[in-house]
Amino acid sequence: MYIGLDLGTSGLKAVLIDDAQTILAEATAPLEAVRPAPGWSEQAPATWLDAADAAMRELAAQRPLDGVRGIGLSGQMHGATLLDADDEVLRPCILWNDTRSAAEAAELDADPRFRALTGNIVFPGFTAPKLVWVARHEPEIFARVARVLLPKDYLRLWLTGEAVAEMSDAAGTSWLDVGRRDWSDDLLAATGMTRVQMPRLVEGSEVSGQVRDELASRWGLPKGVVVAGGGGDNAASAVGVGVVKAGDAFVSLGTSGVLFAASDAYQPDAGTAVHTFCHALPDMWHQMGVILAAADALNWFAGVAGAPAAQLTGDLRALQPPGRVLFLPYLGGERTPHNDAAIRGSFLHLDHATDRAALTRAVLEGVTHAFRDCYDALSATGTRIERLIAVGGGSKSDYWVKAIATSLNLPIELPADGDLGGAYGAARLGMMAATGAGVEIATVSKIARVIEPDTALTEYFAAAHARYRASYHVLKGLT
Repeated sequence: MYIGLDLGTSGLKAVLIDDAQTILAEATAPLEAVRPAPGWSEQAPATWLDAADAAMRELAAQRPLDGVRGIGLSGQMHGATLLDADDEVLRPCILWNDTRSAAEAAELDADPRFRALTGNIVFPGFTAPKLVWVARHEPEIFARVARVLLPKDYLRLWLTGEAVAEMSDAAGTSWLDVGRRDWSDDLLAATGMTRVQMPRLVEGSEVSGQVRDELASRWGLPKGVVVAGGGGDNAASAVGVGVVKAGDAFVSLGTSGVLFAASDAYQPDAGTAVHTFCHALPDMWHQMGVILAAADALNWFAGVAGAPAAQLTGDLRALQPPGRVLFLPYLGGERTPHNDAAIRGSFLHLDHATDRAALTRAVLEGVTHAFRDCYDALSATGTRIERLIAVGGGSKSDYWVKAIATSLNLPIELPADGDLGGAYGAARLGMMAATGAGVEIATVSKIARVIEPDTALTEYFAAAHARYRASYHVLKGLT
């Protein structure tokens, strides 16, 4: 048996699978981010350990874990977990959706070495600019930083005692030479850091350590359970749904939104604001467009409207042409294609006839248009998408998925196992590490059904997207 642990922003999910990759048990534990200032987002790393312990205990209550051979890790990317020389946490982790370091990111991005070596814009959410921010605003903490770990890798340190990162997550720090799959001493030095402060690197399917005896005994694991390198949340999700070869892609409607395409070559184009990262598998990369508020935008509107998000989307029936009302989902800035931390969301063209259903459609359409932005940016890099799978909580809305399929003019497949997220992919990586199996075990999950685009509405969505793009530039002039 094999376990996958996925450390998300709003919760930690654990799954247990057998040798046939059938899910035997699942558990979740909630987490919450705090926002102590506008644009800030933090979590206490101790809460991750409590969540992991609770989830593992729940798995053990459902099924004895004495046959477990491997564990894989997945998690939210980019977070800066700062440790001192005794591996004690120095401050709350600065999360992926924290934009306080926008000025520092712009300064690093102006240094041509960063785009040349990482293949990416230095975004405010990435790890390196956060350390520059800490050096400027919390110098007493920066002076004590002996180690920087990404969130799931802090969980690994607790599990194994080993300070290790893997390529897909490390690629989102702005310190990794993504083509060479190694830390860049030049980029580290440019931010006042050294290789000594970085964890050891492994591939996602390699062994990174073994579960400590104390934890093994607590959860009923045998001794010697290996922990795989794992993957960043999106790379692990890709392994989970079988997006492991060029031409395959998935669209994720989670808190943030991702259009992820696997690639067998390193082909960056930083100017498009497309992320080019290592995959969680050796000799593979991936490219993705990222929007910062997908389901998060719908959940925000649900709170304002005073109705559950599922009720708002459930009230919508057949897909309609986009209405005149536009929603720009930039509640906390945007990445692809704008790289704009300052921009904020907006409703446009409201009138007396605008009701709750029209606003709900506008929110779904706004996020859909943002995915079309990502699709166009990926296309500009030469990345091809031949097969598209939908994952994430928002994929439960057929209306939303059909809108995206229509906008992109691509059929979208829905996995039979539903929203497994990164946990299932992490379990597969744990299986690879424990057994030495190759990528062939990451076969595509069983597809329940396919949502086809409504070709009669494709032109309407294209026209609405053009208005959406023009509205960004109008809104930009007002911020």
